[in-house]
Amino acid sequence: MTDIRATWERLAEDVRRHRAAYYAGEPSIPDADFDILFRQLMDLEAAHPELAVPDSPTQQVGAPSPEESTFENVEHLERMMSLDNVFSAEELADWLLRTPAEAYVTELKVDGVSIDLVYRDGELVRAATRGDGRVGEDITANARVITDIPHRLVGSPPPLLEVRGEVYIRPEDFPGINAQRVESGKPAFANPRNTAAGGLRQKSTADVRARKLHFVAHGLGAREGFEATSQHAAYDALASFGLPVSPYTELVSTVEDVQRKVAYWADHRHDAEFEMDGVVIKVDDLAAQRGYGATSRAPRWAIAYKYPPEEVTTKLKDIQVSVGRTGRVTPFAMLEPVFVSGSTVSMATLHNPTEVKRKGVFIGDTVVVRKAGEIIPEILGPVAELRDGTEVEFVFPAECPSCGATLAPQKEGDADWRCPNTRSCPAQLSARLEYLAGRGAFDIEALGEKGARDLIAAGVLVDEAGLFDLTEEDLLASSVYTRRKSAKKEDEGRLVVNEAGRKLLANLEQAKQVELWRVIVALSIRHVGPSAARALATRYGSLAAARDADVEDLAGTDGVGRVIAESFKHWFDVDWHREIVRRWAAAGVRMEEDSTTRVEQTLTGLTIVVTGTLEGFTRDGAKEAIVERGGKATGSVSKKTDYVVVGANAGSKEQKARDLGIPILDEAAFGELLASGAVAGR
Repeated sequence: MTDIRATWERLAEDVRRHRAAYYAGEPSIPDADFDILFRQLMDLEAAHPELAVPDSPTQQVGAPSPEESTFENVEHLERMMSLDNVFSAEELADWLLRTPAEAYVTELKVDGVSIDLVYRDGELVRAATRGDGRVGEDITANARVITDIPHRLVGSPPPLLEVRGEVYIRPEDFPGINAQRVESGKPAFANPRNTAAGGLRQKSTADVRARKLHFVAHGLGAREGFEATSQHAAYDALASFGLPVSPYTELVSTVEDVQRKVAYWADHRHDAEFEMDGVVIKVDDLAAQRGYGATSRAPRWAIAYKYPPEEVTTKLKDIQVSVGRTGRVTPFAMLEPVFVSGSTVSMATLHNPTEVKRKGVFIGDTVVVRKAGEIIPEILGPVAELRDGTEVEFVFPAECPSCGATLAPQKEGDADWRCPNTRSCPAQLSARLEYLAGRGAFDIEALGEKGARDLIAAGVLVDEAGLFDLTEEDLLASSVYTRRKSAKKEDEGRLVVNEAGRKLLANLEQAKQVELWRVIVALSIRHVGPSAARALATRYGSLAAARDADVEDLAGTDGVGRVIAESFKHWFDVDWHREIVRRWAAAGVRMEEDSTTRVEQTLTGLTIVVTGTLEGFTRDGAKEAIVERGGKATGSVSKKTDYVVVGANAGSKEQKARDLGIPILDEAAFGELLASGAVAGR
């Protein structure tokens, strides 16, 4: 029993320490690691109930206010509770079986910071942090500068209303906040949630305002003169008072409906206007809620289904570098394989040598890895408290690992280091060949990484200029695109082009007729992606006309701008670049727009936002349809937006469009707009 109690004391202390850091906005481990610690403690107490004493972290909510806090402590009118979690479909099914109801409310679990607001006679009189659930810090002045929090309620608010909600930072705002912080000489923030937590406790309201905080209400505390029969009706009432409520909350009537909502948001967790890490399920009927009651820390009538973590910890085994198609040399981490955001990862990007130093990671560190929906995860930083002295600092190489050229920034002030051997560096050429063979360019299915490297190593290609001149005889030098002929004895041992080689030659012939914008993409001009390539192809109609335009004229193209224009123009200053275009054109690659297949430019000059799920278009498909008709597809609604196309689960963008008076289209009207450039009656 002594060993068990020692284990409990260690776990309890770890949970208390990490919980306090979390609520201070300075967590040292990801949420998923904390969840594991907390569940270990709960399991230990379930096996040994005598350990579940009142001061155990499993019996408490939040964390006490820091002793050094400059904010006054205030007592909540009604205790703020936490939520119990489930992590699998089976655990959710068990909870639903234990908690039957005529209806449930499903809502997204906002990854933000809890806040408590008190309104008397409709006036905001106090705002406080969660604290330990009973006592929090008075942050009223800071709450008043959060634009979503009304100073005075509208309609007919009750004499007393205590509102619970979450403060968060929109993912789209976070990069700008970090950019401003770095410009001021301060380290970047780790993630929106921590930034929001720190923002609530700033001494200056100007600093709070700079964090671009938002608020959404998700619960009630004490109230007088306000009665509601259901959770869903209570949310409707809060909205009528002018309080923001989540647009993703839904009333469902069956267990199957709950499970469908959980499954849906597992695939759409990055569609919301805030970061979320799960779905909260609540019994809708308030009388039934009271009947179910609560434990010492959480209601029994609600549960949070948490998705696989997007932040985890693992060992950083090594740091290596890769050379990209534009010569950029990128350090990347080799990790102990770890499951994050639904998949197992063993590599993560570290961006550039400056970023490696800024993040302070050493080889051998335990590091925090974040995926957050991205294909390639990134390292946020080390867990410094777990260092044992064996960690080794990473030294960025002085020479290109592929060709041996001396590495350096392209110009003063660049964070990225590049290999200057742009034409002949095997790694750069291989990456360029893979890129131009991709679906967004020539779509050469038979040319992959293995084939590209083989053609370079065999001396068949010295740069991409000769790609469309390849013949069967050229491919005989390759090992990937040949086989030994053995049908007849006299031919035995003779190399012939295999099926992959024949397919490559057929692919190349087909690729000669792709649209002009794809040819521009295939040239791997720095900064010139598909959108800029489309804009240039649409405006100038031929590569020669675009090449001959001056920088000012190019920069005036919608969606191009000066940086892209200069990069495009300077690319043609290099003789071997011009040779690529000359030889491709001589081989029959089309260098002009095909007027017979060109889509009518019905959307020229229009800026369109698509939000929610459409039945007839994927998200990329809708964007493609807009851009190829000359329109601009953006992700945020502003006064410059001409139309907002709304599908299922559209969220806040629809409301913002209404607030700004921007026309809102359903999918049928979107089709009409694509066809004619206008919508009847709009």
